[in-house]
Amino acid sequence: MKRSLSTSKEGIVMPDFTYKTQRILILLSFLTIPLLLLATFTFYPALRLIQLSFTDWDGISKTFKWIGFANYKEIFSNKDIFGVFSHNFYYFIGGIIQNILALYFAIILNSKIKGRNLFRVFLFLPYILNSVATAYMFQFIFNTDHGTLNTLLDTFGLGAFKQSWLGNTSLVNISLASVSLWKYMGFNMVIYLGVLQSIPGDLYEAAKIDGANSFQTLIYITLPNIRKIIELNMLLTVSGALEVFDIPYIITGAAPGSDTFVTKVNDVAFKFNSIGLASAMAIVLLIIVTVVITIQRKFILRGEE
Repeated sequence: MKRSLSTSKEGIVMPDFTYKTQRILILLSFLTIPLLLLATFTFYPALRLIQLSFTDWDGISKTFKWIGFANYKEIFSNKDIFGVFSHNFYYFIGGIIQNILALYFAIILNSKIKGRNLFRVFLFLPYILNSVATAYMFQFIFNTDHGTLNTLLDTFGLGAFKQSWLGNTSLVNISLASVSLWKYMGFNMVIYLGVLQSIPGDLYEAAKIDGANSFQTLIYITLPNIRKIIELNMLLTVSGALEVFDIPYIITGAAPGSDTFVTKVNDVAFKFNSIGLASAMAIVLLIIVTVVITIQRKFILRGEE
């Protein structure tokens, strides 16, 4: 199609594009900058990360040696690296308990009880608190000598149950996972509360007329209607459990026995200056998260389009 020229009032000759061509040019103009930013800050770093995972780069020198799959072999053969995934398992269990509690409180606070808005605020408040402030607060709570938890146990005559909550390797990950549960439970509760309020009240009235009790309405009305949201929260729980970083890193400094895979990546990269190995660990984590979430979706959505 030939392009004609038009003359403006100022005498400037301008191309006269068709409507379709104008649309394409406008779309390309608006997409150029976002695509450039995406390529610069997402695609290029990802490709660079894959490249570095096959090297022994220390993050300082200008040159690096290509070592193939040696970093990946080191990850799977060294239990001090891959074995820390066992610590992430505590956060996964805590996440399941967190979702159960969140759904429980959401169902209660969705009913017409007095002061429900105040309780919603109290339960959601931990989520909006700064993570660093939360970590320092629980550092004091779990302190062995003058911590709040051990002081309360003494006050109620339960001094025999006093523990070194962050020093005992069998308790430290349970303690840290409980912090995560406390912080994020309110967020899940709000998500559940939102979807519960979208369920038509007529369904519950009809079930009540038919003689259904509370348990039956929960099983046959509530849960089927919020299934998609449960799936979403479980996806967030799994990915969050695999990517835990801030709570163990701040509270215990990611000390041995409380470190997670992401804190181990951070230590390998910045404490031991092994950027190549850390890059390979990041790739492994990405693959594991992708595989786990894919399997989870297939399991939850089995039989559905």
